[in-house]
Amino acid sequence: MLVMSMVFFAISAFVHLFIFYLESIAWRTPKANKVFRVSQESANEQKLFAYNQGFYNLFLAVQVIVGLILINQGQFILMGKTLCLAGSASMVGAAIVLLTSAPHLKRAVLIQGLAPLLGILFLFF
Repeated sequence: MLVMSMVFFAISAFVHLFIFYLESIAWRTPKANKVFRVSQESANEQKLFAYNQGFYNLFLAVQVIVGLILINQGQFILMGKTLCLAGSASMVGAAIVLLTSAPHLKRAVLIQGLAPLLGILFLFF
């Protein structure tokens, strides 16, 4: 089951790296505006907040990636599992916050939260 949890942790890290790209690098482009359903005017107003939020997603992804590296090295498996669990639990928590604050964005909640949740479940079961 560890292999399955690692697959889902890797998927969640990739998703959050992509979110980082959209929020911190590609913000205010037509693609990012479409993904986040914001007008150009709103994107301009939200630039600072999106930039900051993007780095939050980057740090979560890096935490999970470092955890996966440690697990693969075989010497620090518990530390790697802990990092993957902490990063993924934060991702799931953020997805829950998104669901409660913007229930109409259910698709985004699934994109953000399903893979880390499955990684956590496979880690424990």
